[in-house]
Amino acid sequence: MAETYDVVIIGSGPGGYVGAIRASQLGLRVAIVEKDKRLGGTCLHRGCIPTKALLWTAELFSHVQRAAEVGVRLENPSVDWAQAQKHKEKVVGKGAGGIDFLMKKNKVEVVKGHGRLAGKGKVEVAMEAGGKQLLEAKNVVIATGSVPKALPGVKLDHQRVMSSDSILELEELPRSIIVLGAGAVGVEFASLFNHLGVATTLVEYMPHLLPLEDEDASQELEKHFLRRKIELLLGTKVEKVEQSEAGAKVILQHGAQGKTLQADLVLSAVGRAPLIEDIGLEKTAVKTEKGFIKTDELMRTAEPNVYAIGDVVPTPMLAHVASAEGILAVEHIAGRDVQPVNYDRVPSATYCYPEVASVGLTEKKARERGYEVKTGTFPFSAIGKAAISGEGIGLVKVVSDKKYDELLGVHLVGPHATELLAEACVALRLEITTEELARTMHAHPTLSEVMREAAEATLGHPLHI
Repeated sequence: MAETYDVVIIGSGPGGYVGAIRASQLGLRVAIVEKDKRLGGTCLHRGCIPTKALLWTAELFSHVQRAAEVGVRLENPSVDWAQAQKHKEKVVGKGAGGIDFLMKKNKVEVVKGHGRLAGKGKVEVAMEAGGKQLLEAKNVVIATGSVPKALPGVKLDHQRVMSSDSILELEELPRSIIVLGAGAVGVEFASLFNHLGVATTLVEYMPHLLPLEDEDASQELEKHFLRRKIELLLGTKVEKVEQSEAGAKVILQHGAQGKTLQADLVLSAVGRAPLIEDIGLEKTAVKTEKGFIKTDELMRTAEPNVYAIGDVVPTPMLAHVASAEGILAVEHIAGRDVQPVNYDRVPSATYCYPEVASVGLTEKKARERGYEVKTGTFPFSAIGKAAISGEGIGLVKVVSDKKYDELLGVHLVGPHATELLAEACVALRLEITTEELARTMHAHPTLSEVMREAAEATLGHPLHI
């Protein structure tokens, strides 16, 4: 006889496992189905965590190379790539063990295998060890995540032409690399390899790096990447990639001009596609559009009692978005009074150097929404704490409504920008005014003073420039 659960979640990424914990806390009987060997999904095993571990190695190496400037002398520092990979695996392993513990602590049943919808209220699992198991589910949450995309004409062989998954297993550093795509993933890998001494070229179809960010933030990052000798080819179309004896060759089109580049490795970092094949959607009323599952604001699909969250739905492909959607879905299942996710307040964090972080509306978006906009910027170079660490690079931009002084967006490029962003997230959540941010006392000397100063600049009276 099949086991019966209040909720069966297919996928154990940050949407699935967080949703499972919250469902258990609400008194629901929960099972989570995962086809990978360990829980955690792309974020833990092929995304957020391993990439940031390697980025930390690269950033630390860059700081060590400049240590003599602040009186610390180190002889011939170098990078042990094999050890960096061991550190990455240690961090990932610790995270996976932590999720295993949380499942046991919260009495979440873990079923290893490939899960598929198998009719109303049923999930069939092709078990890891062989055979099949049928789960009875009052509710199902689809959280199967995404996989890397490739451009037409770009064939991934994972030897010379790699995805953001396969490059994490790189055994030795190349001499040169061409990164296709300058969204968060491409920018992070370009930053990483450049810091490690790899000749790096970054190719982007749109006119700026990080096309979804505020244009001033993108241009500020471009300025610093050029100073770091990262070659930028913006507004450039990739025609095709060919393997060569020396590595890989990329054929490009920039306006009317053709161009061919050669490098040891090519990284395709042009985004991700939702993973919804072979999960039984054809047996349901679930509707899809452009490869994504359609849901309402409470994450419900067109099939009764079937929800979808995370990268399979057309919302920002971010771990924290998936977690918020997972919590929303299971709280709705449990009958709680819930509020839909406000996607205008989703924080964005890119861990290149300098870091880029934002929350709220860009200046362009705010104007498109009909706001009468006022903005202010303030440079990290005028912040004492940034001068102490030799990181006086980047800026903060505040976007606010001129009529009511409501804070609409905050955009940062600079040291520890991804950590400084939390203050802006709280500010937007509480719907504060720019003046309230400017009057909030900040400790001195701290990097966070840049937030108050940017607010002061937006009001027309900056203090330290």
